[in-house]
Amino acid sequence: MSARPVYIVDGARTPFLKARGRPGPFTPVDLAVQCGRPLLQRQPCRPDAFDQVILGCVNVVADEMNPARVAALRLGMGDAMRAFTVQINCGSGMQSIDTGYRYIREGKANLVLAGGAEALSHAPLVFRHEAVEWFGAMNGARSAWDRLRLVSELRAGFFKPVIGLERGLTDPVTELNMGQTAELLAHLFGISRAAADHYAVESHLRLARAYDEGALADEVEPAFSQNGQVFERDDGLRPDSSVEKLAGLKPVFEPPYGQVTAGNSSQITDGACWTILASEEAVAAHGLPPKAVILDSEWSALNPAIMGLGPVLATAAILKRQTLGLHDIELVELNEAFAAQVLACLAAFADREFCRTVLGLSGAIGQLDRARLNVDGGAISLGHPVGTSGNRIVLHLVNALRRRGLRSGIATECIGGGQGGAMLIETV
Repeated sequence: MSARPVYIVDGARTPFLKARGRPGPFTPVDLAVQCGRPLLQRQPCRPDAFDQVILGCVNVVADEMNPARVAALRLGMGDAMRAFTVQINCGSGMQSIDTGYRYIREGKANLVLAGGAEALSHAPLVFRHEAVEWFGAMNGARSAWDRLRLVSELRAGFFKPVIGLERGLTDPVTELNMGQTAELLAHLFGISRAAADHYAVESHLRLARAYDEGALADEVEPAFSQNGQVFERDDGLRPDSSVEKLAGLKPVFEPPYGQVTAGNSSQITDGACWTILASEEAVAAHGLPPKAVILDSEWSALNPAIMGLGPVLATAAILKRQTLGLHDIELVELNEAFAAQVLACLAAFADREFCRTVLGLSGAIGQLDRARLNVDGGAISLGHPVGTSGNRIVLHLVNALRRRGLRSGIATECIGGGQGGAMLIETV
């Protein structure tokens, strides 16, 4: 049986809301429902016509185990709807699309709702190991004397929590946090602080222009909190950003001489996104208008210390398999984990020695025209809800291609832990 074509027919996302030191108004499932309801309501088919729901989510909250299933039920997709959650760090939202793509391509499904949802502001606070040991001993104490002895061992530091997100963004093998891996790439490829800051400003200006031109009107659905507050835009956008302002920020991960600051890094954010995938049979049966077809998908892996180069490996594999050059790709969405990381990927594409020794190519892949890259901004300006971003860049790539009358594009991202993902899209 030959592989069947897989179409992207529609999608929607919430505004991305910056985490501000306390839990935000929405959990991951809340966010998934906020953009999922209007998306499903505008489809010509019923919500229970889908074969399954797949959702990427990294920081699952305790009250929403398997958030894909919880979201499917809250969206009225029926008790019989199969739903499962996937987790591959920053690639989770793209993994949901990739998994649905493979189900449809192989004839095991016809209509899949694939998404990503993340509420990083709800990341838990956890006790230190010593505190957990103390609480365990207290719980197991058999006598008043044992409990009294344990009380004497109680320390004030036991009650100082550790931010779970901080642990989650630190690789347990290399013991480097994600910002430090970006610093390493800046060093290896000679990325200057000024270049990183300039890239970050450009991200904000491009996103601001996209909003001003109404380019996101069909993509971003407003979110409504329980207290009646309305969120219509990505609230981390700073249209007044400038290189001069960013130059005043101190390095976060390698002070005092590092390149990576809060201003040229992705924002810690809450947000959700859904993409609808369909086979030819589903398109015909339900009258769904296809926007694009998924031509190829690739996952790569490399040393976690240089995880930011994952997009280069994954993209190179697709280009080789499809006998394409970088110049054949009209738009690229490369998730902006860090400005230095994005610029390092561009440098690696153009570096002959890197492409020969690491990718096994005869020469450099080529220069990627910045005018084709992240044309409406990216995670530096709108935020990076980890389980969602991979879904957003695929959906936005489709919309950006169609709006410009273009045909081919690649969405790609680095993945914490030393991996990368890429997807080749063609409009129809």
